[in-house]
Order: sequence, then structure tokens, then C-alpha cells
Amino acid sequence: MKKLLLAGVAMMVLGCSSENDAETVAPDISRETAKQTPPETDDSIRREAERAMSDPDFFDGAWSEEKAAPILDKTMRLHLDFAEAQLTDGERAAVNELLAAGERLHALYLEQKHAQARRAEAALQNAQGRQHLKDLFWIMKGPVATTLENNREAFLNVDTETPARNVYPDSATRESLDEFLSDNPEKRAAMLDLRAVVREASAENIDAALTALDNHPALDVLHPGLRQKIQNAEGYFALPYSLAYADDIFFIHDRLIAAADHVAADDIAFARFLRLRAVDLLTDNYDGGDAAWVTGEFTGNLNAQIGSYETYDDALYGVKSFFSLSLLQRDKEKSDELAAAIGDIQAIEDALPYEATKQVRSNIPVGVYNVVADFGQARGTNTATILPNEGHLSRQYGRTILIRSNILQNEQIFAEAQTAFNAALAEEHHGDLLLEGNFYRTLWHEVGHYLGPDRTEAGGDIDAALQDTADLIEEMKADLVSLFAAPRLHEAGYYTDDQLRAIYAGGILRVLQKNRPRRDQAYGTMQLIQWNWFLDKELLSFEDGVLVIDYARYPETVLSLLEKIIDLQYSGDRNAADAFVDAWTDWDENLHGAIASAMRDAEGSRYRLVTYKALNR
Repeated sequence: MKKLLLAGVAMMVLGCSSENDAETVAPDISRETAKQTPPETDDSIRREAERAMSDPDFFDGAWSEEKAAPILDKTMRLHLDFAEAQLTDGERAAVNELLAAGERLHALYLEQKHAQARRAEAALQNAQGRQHLKDLFWIMKGPVATTLENNREAFLNVDTETPARNVYPDSATRESLDEFLSDNPEKRAAMLDLRAVVREASAENIDAALTALDNHPALDVLHPGLRQKIQNAEGYFALPYSLAYADDIFFIHDRLIAAADHVAADDIAFARFLRLRAVDLLTDNYDGGDAAWVTGEFTGNLNAQIGSYETYDDALYGVKSFFSLSLLQRDKEKSDELAAAIGDIQAIEDALPYEATKQVRSNIPVGVYNVVADFGQARGTNTATILPNEGHLSRQYGRTILIRSNILQNEQIFAEAQTAFNAALAEEHHGDLLLEGNFYRTLWHEVGHYLGPDRTEAGGDIDAALQDTADLIEEMKADLVSLFAAPRLHEAGYYTDDQLRAIYAGGILRVLQKNRPRRDQAYGTMQLIQWNWFLDKELLSFEDGVLVIDYARYPETVLSLLEKIIDLQYSGDRNAADAFVDAWTDWDENLHGAIASAMRDAEGSRYRLVTYKALNR
């Protein structure tokens, strides 16, 4: 009863509208109309102005055009269109609101990554010229670049990037926080929460947090006891995202409610999801919205990934999620075909090399989409997504798979992949890589996230157990499940011989690196581990400066590594996982370096600058 009363009070405070209030006025979709949404609060503007006054000259010592040129010369420029004419009037109006929400979520993502990123972006927007810096900022999603040598280097005059990013105190280290949590174990759950920033318990920080609560009384209702915890804070304290970014979160909340009103007449299930996600952002608990997202039968043309899910940008603990929004337009015909092609995933689950038994949903919600616009962590050329990540949600409701067709099947991107593959592999393999092979490998990578252990043998959360190693282990498991499933699906008649070989070839391309990855790069690190394992098991051999594939060794090689990875997840032993990573990330300049050099010499591009018709950019 108490929960129902709190929910009722919250709905009244938040002013959520009813499903019968749908409006079908359709303004033009453009960056300009997106800017016509309500402004930030006066407090937010004042704080930004005060911070800006203390900022350095962001252009003092900034990269010259000459210094930026090597990166920009290696940048593929993609422009994503979308079929606006296929949308209803209500959907077009909803897109306008969702683009505005996405712009604000992108700003929050910048703030999470670097304390000065938002103000640096504002300085760039107000600057005349400096297009090379504006392009770099768009590509890198912030003022720090990943160089061609895979180093991190600021191209504007900003503070040095730290593993804490801007979700932990600047001065915090893993050692200092571990010591604090050891002395205060009762604070561990809150401090390492997926959707909370960590702040030093200074008088200034405490006062700012309490002022934000005063300005947003709904948060006092939705987070009972939070005010007292802040008042009594010592050392460090956790601040839910909804409070840390309150002005922005309420702006986004209002945009989602408005979008729901516009689309309700066309797709009531999508409208319900948007309304629930609007409230989720204020509670920092996504259970309601994720349940509606995964189980809802959306009947319209739109879908959207909204909020904070992935933790790759947290270089300290690997537990803090970063904001994103992907606005997607459904390809109904391809979605129906793909859903029918997935087959019996329970049979794949049952065949995995671990003893625990798990029942999985056979009707995974899977859709093929074209990206309308991406924001925050999602911006770039991400090919597919499976969410939510939290184990209790996937066990109760399942997960949804979003395939981004206009990225995954982009001919420019595939041509670049083909060039890299041919540079690294012997000539006999140059015809092995096919676009459809990469499509199916990616699809089953996402399905792979749904399979295998979803908790440790002791019943604990795998992410919490493995911490900053969890992401790379999970991504490697998904890669391997895709390759493990391929011969079984081939035997069942789902794949032709050529398709199976193309999937295997895509698995090889997946692991090759153009630079030695840093340990904080989850994808690069897990790919290097696979590359070394494949060499060790002689699936790959290095002959006359190129790699040769022994396809006959593929099944046993994949099985042996998959057994190890699943065991690491199931045991939940972080020390063992770290030791495994250390043991399998060697880099031999005469082998890895030679292949990397050949791929670099052949490449036309390494970076992506993606623009969108929907944003008029």
C-alpha cells in the first residue's frame, strides 16, 4: 500500500498525462524545432554561467588543423537518412520531442565523461571557424581524442582525463575508494550503484545536493531517506542521477511525456513505455520501463533506447552506466523475417558448456531498424544492441534485440572491413568474408548475451563480482556463443556452407587489432584474448607475414575458450578473471604488430563521423 501511495503522489507531482490525451499535430522535424522546447531552469543557467567564468580559454593550445589532419583524413563520413514520409502525423510530432530529449541526454553524456565537456562544446558552437575542432569533438564525443596510436590526448585546453571520468571525484583513485568502502561496507551498494555519481562529502557538495532536492520536491517523494543520507554524509556520498542532473532529467521527462501523448493514438504500447521511462529517469529504477519495452507489442514505426545502460566508459570500477538515446524506425518486413530465422535458442542454451540449467524465452523480441538519430554513448556506428543488462530483468522479462540495418549493412563500412580482412589474411581467404555473414554473426552475438549464466554459482550478480573485468568477459562470451551456434544452425539448415564460412571469417576479422589495446578498452582487450587463443590452438597460423585459417579447428577452439569464459562468469572470481586477462593479452610486434601495420597501411578510414537527416546535420 505504501508503494501505491508513493506512486500516486509521484504521478500527481510529475503531472503525467492520461493515454486519452494524444495529440496529432505534426510540426516539421528539424534541429531548429527541437530547440523550441522549454529552456533550462534559471538555476541551471546561472550555474553554467558561473562555471564558464572560471573556465580556461579552451582554444589556448588547441590542436591546429595540421595536427588534427591525420585523424580527420582517416575519418569515414556517413549521413543517415530516414523515411519520414512513412511516419504518421503523431509519430512525426513524437520524433520532434524525442530528438530534443536525445540532445539533452547527449549533453549529459558529455558531462559524465568530462567535467568541462559541455562548456567546451558551447565554446565551439559559439566560435567562428575551427571546423577541425568541431569535427573532432563530434567524432570523439568530447574534448579528448583517441589518437592513431591509440593514446588518449586532449585536443582542447581542458583538464587531464582521469579514470574517474566525471562520475567519481577527480581526486579519487581505486585504492582510495576501496579503502573507504572497506571501512564503510554499508555504503558499498549505494556508492557502486549503476545510476549514481559519487561525490566528496564537502559542505559545498552537500549544500548543492540539498538545494537540488528543495528545487525538485518530487525527488524527495521518490527517494525516501535520501535527504537524511546527504545531510549525514562523511567522506564520500552517492547521488542518484536524477538528483545529480535534476534540471536536465526533468526536461527529458517532460519531452518523453509529450512524445507519448503524440504517439498514443498510433501505438499505445510504445506510449506506455515512454511514460514509464519518463518516471524511471526520476526514480533511477528502470524496472517498469524495461518491462514495458521488452514485453510490449509495438505496432507503430518507432522504437527507442532511452537512458543509461552500458558501463564501458567507467574506467575505475566498470559499474557506472552512461546516458544514450537511439531513435529507431522499424523495418517491419525484415523484422518479421529475422524473428522467424532465429530458431530454437533453447537448444543452443542447453548445448553450452556449463552444468547449470536455464530456461530462456524462445520468442525474443528482435527487430530490424534504421537509425533516425543516435545520442550520447550510442552515437557512432554501433550495429546492434540487446538490453536490458540487469540479470533480474532478463530473467523475469527477457531482453530486446535492436539490429541497426542502415549501419550493419552499410556498403562503405563493409568495404573498409573487407580491405582490413584482405590485408591481414592469406589470399586464399579473400573471398570468405560476406556482408550477410557479418549480419548473422552480429545477430547471434546479441542473442549470445541472453544465453549462458546470468548469475554466479553463489547466486550473486556477475557484474558486481567481476567489476571492471565484467564487460570484456561478457562481450567475449557473446562473440563465442555466436561462433558456437553457427555450426549447429548450419546443421539445422539455417545457414548454407558459404554463410557458415562467412560467419567464421567475420569471427576472425572481429579479433584483429590495428593497435595494441589499452586495458580499459573492453572490446579491444577481449578481441586480443581471442586472437591469442586462436593462435595458440592453431585455428590461426602466421605464415609469410599473413594469417591462415584452419576452418576445421574452429568448433573445438571456440568450445575450449567458451568453457573458460563461462567458468569465469559462473565462479564470479574477479582475481581469476584478471589473471586470465593478463595471461592472454601478450602482444608480439613481429606477429601482432606486423598484422596491425598491414591493416593500418591498407585502411582508408578508422574513425566515423555520422550525421543525421533528422538533425539537419
